[in-house]
Amino acid sequence: MNKIKLGIIGGGGDSLIGILHRVASNMYDKYEIVGGVFNPDYDENINFAKEIGLKTDRIYKDFDEFIDKESSLPQKDRVEVVSVLTPNFLHYPMSKKLLENGFNVICEKPLTTTLEEAEELYSLQKKNNLIFAVTYTYTGYPMVRHMKKLISDGVIGEIQKVDIQYYQGWINSFIHDKDKRKTVWRLDPEKAGISSCIGDIGTHAFNMVEYVTGMEVKQLLADLNMLYEDNSLDIDGTILVRFSNKLKGVLRASQIATGEENNLTVAIYGRNGAFKWEQENPNYLYHLKDDEPRRLIKPGNPYISDFANDGTKLPAGHPEGIFDAMGNIYKGVAKEIRNEKSYGSEYPTLYEGLKGMKFIEKVVESHKKGNIWLSMDNQ
Repeated sequence: MNKIKLGIIGGGGDSLIGILHRVASNMYDKYEIVGGVFNPDYDENINFAKEIGLKTDRIYKDFDEFIDKESSLPQKDRVEVVSVLTPNFLHYPMSKKLLENGFNVICEKPLTTTLEEAEELYSLQKKNNLIFAVTYTYTGYPMVRHMKKLISDGVIGEIQKVDIQYYQGWINSFIHDKDKRKTVWRLDPEKAGISSCIGDIGTHAFNMVEYVTGMEVKQLLADLNMLYEDNSLDIDGTILVRFSNKLKGVLRASQIATGEENNLTVAIYGRNGAFKWEQENPNYLYHLKDDEPRRLIKPGNPYISDFANDGTKLPAGHPEGIFDAMGNIYKGVAKEIRNEKSYGSEYPTLYEGLKGMKFIEKVVESHKKGNIWLSMDNQ
């Protein structure tokens, strides 16, 4: 099979994101990793490539050499899509140069560090007619996709309330020590941008609520917590959202929720029922009704939608996880590159990344202006 030639920037060593993307890209036998720059230190870069079994002839000393050398190759030989797995502040300059040189892109979130950068990438992508995916990974879970389909089919009726929570506790070990927190790049505005918690995990909650409901947040009001006066970036936040005058909800995100690991929970309440899903137990989708016992929906069964089944690799009763979710996003990108049949919404696009940046900036602005309501439609 003619596999898609994949280049990777970043994600070397013991990087969780690096492992996640490499495994995901191999999951459906659609891609072949042919080169990249895994580490800014060239010797470590070469050693890592050997460690994961790659030839070193297309392992480059830096990003600029990657662009120059790959661009000079015949079209049939050059890298077709590049995964950008670097810290936030490098997403924009690297993605911009990739788009300018005709490469499709898969980029980690948040898309950029400013809304203006995101808008520039969006315009450049449209101008050059290239594929650009932003890895809001959790949209790849089969039960999330099944929930989206059931909601669009009207199974729970008109939505009345949404409640999304994303709680972690990992930053507790750094935040209370002034010297330690200086070593965390997510707390450095020069590298992370204007937000830590909301930029890292809150944007997942925002993307998830718009993805599963099929609706757009119109207004928001945010209250953020930095915990210490000398810490400039948020590590906790609560955001009230309005889709309309009648449909409202809350998005909660924290990196100081002691004891929490990666607790993303989704609750969508409709007039005739509700759906609940938890990322730490991703194979269970709960259907709630007032007049019936709670139902448990699981992947791999005959009653699951075609959209969800397309991203299910194992028979019923065999657990799947975050590698599989990311693998479904890579699969969706591969389908578009190869012009194959798609169910739609199979990977988050650059537009979703742009919306995520707008959300981050509006949240920070709302907090700084005294926790006021702001419109998502106005710049």
